Amino acid sequence: MVLLANHGVMMHAPFVPPSTEECAWQIQIQGLVQGVGFRPAVWNLAQRHHLRGRVWNNGQGVEIMAVGEKADLVNFMTALNNHPPPLARISGVHWEPISIDEIPEHEFLIVTTKNTGRETGIIPDTATCSECLKEIFDPHARRFRYPFTNCTHCGPRLTIQTQIPYDRSHTTMHPFSLCDPCAKEYGDPDDRRFHAEPIACPACGPQVCLERADGKPLVDSFRTPDVVDAVCMLLKRGSIVAIKGLGGFQLACDASREKSVGRLRALKQREGKPFALMAADLDMIRRYCTVSHQEAALLQSPAAPIVLLSRKGPYSLASSVAQGVSTYGFMLPNSPLHHLILQQMTVPIVLTSGNQAGEPQWIDNVLAKEHLGRIAEYFVLHNRGITQRVDDSVVKVMLNVPRMFRRSRGYAPMPVPLPKGFAQGPDVLAMGGELKNTFCFIKKGQAFLSHHIGDLEDALTYADYQRALAQYQQLFGLTPEVIAIDRHPEYLSSKLGRERAGQAQLPLSEVQHHHAHLAACLVDNGIALTTSPVIGVILDGLGYGEDHTLWGGEFLAGDYHQVTRLGTFKPVAMLGGSQAIQEPWRNTYAHLVAGMGWAQFAKNYHELPLFHYLEQKPRAMLDQMLRKNVNSPLASSCGRLFDAVAVAMGICQDHILYEGQAAMELEAMVDLATLELEDETLAYSCSISPLRGSLLPFIDPLDMWKRFLGDLALGIPRSVMAARFHKGLANAICAMVKICSQTSDSQPDYHSVALSGGVFQNKILFELVHQKLSSEGFTVLSHHEIPMNDGGLALGQAVIAAAHLSSISRLN
Repeated sequence: MVLLANHGVMMHAPFVPPSTEECAWQIQIQGLVQGVGFRPAVWNLAQRHHLRGRVWNNGQGVEIMAVGEKADLVNFMTALNNHPPPLARISGVHWEPISIDEIPEHEFLIVTTKNTGRETGIIPDTATCSECLKEIFDPHARRFRYPFTNCTHCGPRLTIQTQIPYDRSHTTMHPFSLCDPCAKEYGDPDDRRFHAEPIACPACGPQVCLERADGKPLVDSFRTPDVVDAVCMLLKRGSIVAIKGLGGFQLACDASREKSVGRLRALKQREGKPFALMAADLDMIRRYCTVSHQEAALLQSPAAPIVLLSRKGPYSLASSVAQGVSTYGFMLPNSPLHHLILQQMTVPIVLTSGNQAGEPQWIDNVLAKEHLGRIAEYFVLHNRGITQRVDDSVVKVMLNVPRMFRRSRGYAPMPVPLPKGFAQGPDVLAMGGELKNTFCFIKKGQAFLSHHIGDLEDALTYADYQRALAQYQQLFGLTPEVIAIDRHPEYLSSKLGRERAGQAQLPLSEVQHHHAHLAACLVDNGIALTTSPVIGVILDGLGYGEDHTLWGGEFLAGDYHQVTRLGTFKPVAMLGGSQAIQEPWRNTYAHLVAGMGWAQFAKNYHELPLFHYLEQKPRAMLDQMLRKNVNSPLASSCGRLFDAVAVAMGICQDHILYEGQAAMELEAMVDLATLELEDETLAYSCSISPLRGSLLPFIDPLDMWKRFLGDLALGIPRSVMAARFHKGLANAICAMVKICSQTSDSQPDYHSVALSGGVFQNKILFELVHQKLSSEGFTVLSHHEIPMNDGGLALGQAVIAAAHLSSISRLN
């Protein structure tokens, strides 16, 4: 018999007639149930309900054999389902009656793990719990100021695990033999550290030390309090310190010292992109940001992500922490070492990944000192190994819902619940995209989306991607039946997927980029496999289209099986190809030439500084590229439109320092009063026309440009112009949705709209579009648990491939 648990489907206990007769059940619990204190929770409930038998971990999760009266067994199951340990995620409960003779025990025991396969999940790394914090700061506690304190409710998981099932011998804690007090806690089912695999104390566990960049010891390597005190002193003096965190090395400095932040930015070669911050507590964060109840709950959650917060506090930090944007990315300490360091700091610290810009962060002590020695002056090292580098997760609250921007530490590789219809689908490996890469696999009806890998253009990141793929496949025992890739012929992830499919003679599913975005949004909203198609508004930078051109502002109709293009943004040339992404002025020139032509622009707007700026550019060469169609592919990209407008307003004119910079700074410039109170008629409107050579409607920004340039000539404040642009663009998007939703004899009636793509990370545009569509009667589907950017592509690829293969199987 199968009973589904409380996470998703209500568990219904069978009717049990009154009886004092004993019976025996064999129970299999599936989900994230290892390393979370599940067996001691079972043991305690068994005592309470007068059961005998045993419980153990196996490759499928947790298995129980229990004897007792029927009513006690039912109550035991109900209590276990309704009150699992805090970090547990039950996906299924399978039970069947067995013979009492199979259970010889006279009491209830926790027995040795039985390895019978690999069907269970892996718990993400979790921030230090309140009980462990009490010990760390209690002078009378055995673990006072010990930076590796943890229990079954908190601490490292993914970053130390080498195999499934989750036992100490399968972690990087294996070399550390337990002392007698720790062994007693580890073996006591009544203790919260019962089988807490990373359990340790100062007497038997890992140690931390502080070294200079040249490798010479600064203080006694094994006196932790001295290390923490020295680190705080160094940070306060302006030093840059490399700290070995849960998922890799991090670089830290005092966030209030402009000189230190600027030096870190220069040495790390991270121009412009905002730094992440860590503060001791919420009160410290509130000095610099407004924090809602929802944002506070996120910051204090077991995942402890970076939360993007509005910079509206009474104080400010060094200007180079986050230039040109209206948010700070704050997190609270997520490990005992971070808590110990931050306790003594009176201001936040910058805490950014330990790497050169674009590279993966380092996890090995020797390599970290070799590669970060040019940046950090001091190193906080320890001797607990890291098996998987994992970045911090990033979340932002929009329309009162937390939205995942980067899904990593604290969330990955927690399984993603698949909607109805996918339970019997094939096992799939999806390779993801090129930027913000994640990969995903589906196994036995569950989707596992990897932690954030990064941009595969970097050779070290691509190598890390391949290593992480191999590790996940080994951990989860994945043997895919199909491999899914993006259709772009040059993505490294796609090339690797083609190679692997060929070697293993597996079917290859090539998924269109924006279809994958749509499908990921459908999964994030629990939309069933058989649901009717919805409209997808997918706005991003670039994706390879069905017609072999570059898409990026698309209105689709589709489901998991197929997709149809209903509308788009006007295709405009990307002068210089990918160079147009790095030098946004090329997009401004291309848009003006495509819309009104240079002659008309020069005639009407020759007094604008924008005209003089563009006139100095190599226009003759650009015009020749356009005439001969050389290295100037057409792209219907909404992201490039943002770039073009930003440059016209004086933002990032010559080049961008990081992806999305121009759009982020344009959003930060918006005057909120204009956005909320100004008459709608002043918004910069766009027209909708049929695309030349087809009946496909497209959003034409020419009218927007005319009104925009007119306001620029009148000297209208740029903050007002930024608001008018956002409002006008939102209106055009909603108008296009209404056109696409209009029914005909051959077209279904569309009532639901899915919003996806990285452009919707823009809070202002997202909220305007969402609210306007909702007010006009549409059901709006949007992302929350899965990134709307390319970090969610792999999940979309995986479910599309599963749906396609399932359809073929049914036909056969």
